[in-house]
Amino acid sequence: QVQLVEAGGGLVQAGVSLRLSCAASGCTFSNYNMGWFRQAPGKEREFVAAIGRTGGRTYYTDSVKGRSTISRDNAKNTVYLQMNNLKPEDTAVYYCAAEIRIILTPSLKPDYWGQGTQVTVSS
Repeated sequence: QVQLVEAGGGLVQAGVSLRLSCAASGCTFSNYNMGWFRQAPGKEREFVAAIGRTGGRTYYTDSVKGRSTISRDNAKNTVYLQMNNLKPEDTAVYYCAAEIRIILTPSLKPDYWGQGTQVTVSS
């Protein structure tokens, strides 16, 4: 069974940086496209970023493009989301997701989800 465990969330002030991590187990990590989604209070879960199996292709939602970087370390079975210049509107529960699919597309359709990690950005 694939397990995804997020870490790195917390309460931060606007303008600072934060790095989320997601450790995968129970799978051949390099076979999965990986992504991050988030859900703010009262809103639907939304796509944030995705990375292909080798790390060569990435996609971002417009609201984080230019200030966030998704990366992965296949040797450590871990995917990261570096977020810079955080804004109050980034406040949400961030979920790691895994998709077993050969080609990465912007419409990531996860097969597995993590439990989420809370990110709260104060103004």
